[in-house]
Amino acid sequence: MTIEKFDIEGLLLISPKVFKDDRGHFFESFNQSAFEKAVGASVSFCQDNESFSHKNVLRGLHFQKPPFAQGKLVRVTNGAVIDVAVDLRSNSATYGQYQKVMLSADNKKQFWMPAGFAHGFITLTDNTVFNYRCTNYYDKASEGGLNWNDPVLNIDWENDDTPILSEKDSVDIDFTQLKSPF
Repeated sequence: MTIEKFDIEGLLLISPKVFKDDRGHFFESFNQSAFEKAVGASVSFCQDNESFSHKNVLRGLHFQKPPFAQGKLVRVTNGAVIDVAVDLRSNSATYGQYQKVMLSADNKKQFWMPAGFAHGFITLTDNTVFNYRCTNYYDKASEGGLNWNDPVLNIDWENDDTPILSEKDSVDIDFTQLKSPF
C-alpha cells in the first residue's frame, strides 16, 4: 500500500496494491499493523457503518463531540464520491481548512481522518455504497454538523446541481457559529 499525507496533519489517503490478472483482481483492504504504522498510533475500531445513496446525495458535514469523538477510515465499494474532511481542532494550524479526495470502487482508496474533523461526501454515481470504520460508538446526543455550503469553508464539491440533502443536513450551523469541542 502507499500512503499519501496532506498539509492538514493527521489525514491520510491509503492506496492498496492491487493484483490483477485475467480472472479479476485481489487486494488487501485492511492490515492493522500497516495501518497503525502509517498513523503512528494504536487505533481500535469498534463500529462499521455503510450507506447506500443515489447520485447527487450529499451527506454531512458531520462530527461526534467528545467523549464520543470518532476517527474514521472510509472507502467506497460501489460508485464514487467526493469526500471531504474539515479540521475542527481549534489548536491546529489548519483549523477551518478542508481536504477533499475522490474515492471510488475503481480506485479502491481509503481516507483516514482522526477525531476532530467534520466529514461529508457527495455521490457522483447512482448506487454508491460508502463504508465507514469508526473508532468510537455513535451517540446521538454527541452529534454535530456544519452547513455543507458554508461560505467561510467555501468547499468546492465539484457539482453544479443542487444536492439531495436529508432534513438534518439542511439545518446545520455555519462555521462561524461553531464552538469547537476539539
